[in-house]
Amino acid sequence: MACPRGREEVTDAILAAAADLFAERGPTATSIRDVAARAGVNHGLVYRHFGTKDQLVGAVLTWLGSHFSALIASSPEPAVAQAAIDRHLRVIARVSLDGFPVGELQSTFPNVARILEPMLRRHGDNRETRLAAAHSLAVSVSWCLFGDFLRAATGLKDISEADLQASILAVAGTLCAAPGRG
Repeated sequence: MACPRGREEVTDAILAAAADLFAERGPTATSIRDVAARAGVNHGLVYRHFGTKDQLVGAVLTWLGSHFSALIASSPEPAVAQAAIDRHLRVIARVSLDGFPVGELQSTFPNVARILEPMLRRHGDNRETRLAAAHSLAVSVSWCLFGDFLRAATGLKDISEADLQASILAVAGTLCAAPGRG
C-alpha cells in the first residue's frame, strides 16, 4: 500500500484504519501507534490531525456516519451496504462497551436523522415520536449485532434471511408508524 499523501488522504487513511481496528478490538485495546501503522503514517500525524484518543474516537464515529450515509445515497450492492453497517455498529458497540460516551463524542447522526426526520414531520416533534424512532432503531441494531444469538435462543436458526429481514422491517415499521401520545 502506498503511503497516503496530503491532508485528505492522510485523514481518510487514519479514520479508515481506526474504524477497522476499533471494530476488531475496540478503542481501548487499540493504540495510536496501531492506528498509524495500519494507516501507513507516522503516529505523530494521528495526534496532529485528531489530538487525543477521545477526539479520534469521536472523529471515527462521525466519519462512519457520514461515510455510511453517502454510501446509501449511492445505492450500493446489498452486501456492500451490509458490510458498512456491520462495521459501523461494531464500532459503536465496542466504543460503548469500552466506556466511551458515544453520544458526546459523535457530532452528527445522519443515519438516525434519515429515520427520525420523516417521523417528526408526520407525528410532530415530541417525546413519543423520538422514543418510537429509538425503539425501532434498537430492534434493527439488536438483530444486526446479536442475530446469531437471537436465532439460536429463540429456535429461529432455520428462518430464511429474507423472512427475517421482512419481519424486522415490519416490526420497525410498526414502531415508527403511529407513536403513542402521552
